[in-house]
Amino acid sequence: MSAATFDPIAYKRTTAEQWQAAAEPWYRWGPTLEDWLGEATEVMLDLAGVGAGARVLDVAAGAGGQTLAAARRVGPQGTVVATDISPNILAFAEHAAREAGLDNVRTVVMDGEHLEMQEGAFDAVVSRVGFIYFPDQQAAFTGMRRALRAGGRLAGVVYSTPEANRFFSIPVSIIRRRAALPPPAPGQPGPFSLGAPGVIEAAYERAGFSDIEVRRISAPLRMPSAAECVRFERESFGALHQMLAGLSEAEREEAWDQIEAELSQFESAAGFEGPCELIVAAGTSPSER
Repeated sequence: MSAATFDPIAYKRTTAEQWQAAAEPWYRWGPTLEDWLGEATEVMLDLAGVGAGARVLDVAAGAGGQTLAAARRVGPQGTVVATDISPNILAFAEHAAREAGLDNVRTVVMDGEHLEMQEGAFDAVVSRVGFIYFPDQQAAFTGMRRALRAGGRLAGVVYSTPEANRFFSIPVSIIRRRAALPPPAPGQPGPFSLGAPGVIEAAYERAGFSDIEVRRISAPLRMPSAAECVRFERESFGALHQMLAGLSEAEREEAWDQIEAELSQFESAAGFEGPCELIVAAGTSPSER
């Protein structure tokens, strides 16, 4: 979509539909996700100051891997509220919390751009690879700041640049070419919309956060083969399905075949290792509102 034709309402509706469909595979791939994103998740929770007794809001929580990690940290005296636009995926998060014996987790279907939470109700707000899906990122960040108590911390994980995330940018570029899609304009949602140097820091500052910290974490996606990586992305990555929507079934299959062929460059005798770099960014809510 070009900047002139981008429709945030349609985009958000399609995003919700895709995550409704991808909920079960995203949950099923949970062990892979935690192996891949585990280090960045722990850094995010550290930078957010998530500890015993904390009240935590998890925005765009998905199937809840980071929700459970936060719930274990806060313990029985703390609480974690997990929100997402997709009821299906939140149901898996709730199921995972029950299976883990964590009764300090509550799930709420809610748009991350329109957080209907009591002002100052949380000590920390976290989001793992969620900010990139918001058409109005500034509204989302401002709402998160309102939900935080004075001095509370926001921390989130996003992808850095396409060059540093070729496990994902190669599929995106192939699909974009085949579907004749222009690159997203600055400010539009997309996998790498917050990854360029200084972009997420500036967004935090505009929303009123201070004491901003940014960590870059190498997080290669390790799998048995390129074919397995394609299966993972094909089943679980809603953004890719959105981009493929205008192609015929045969054209989609051709795109996936090309993606697998190009990703095979990251295969070795030890398996597949797709380049990935994550940014963990944190900031403090002002002491005066």
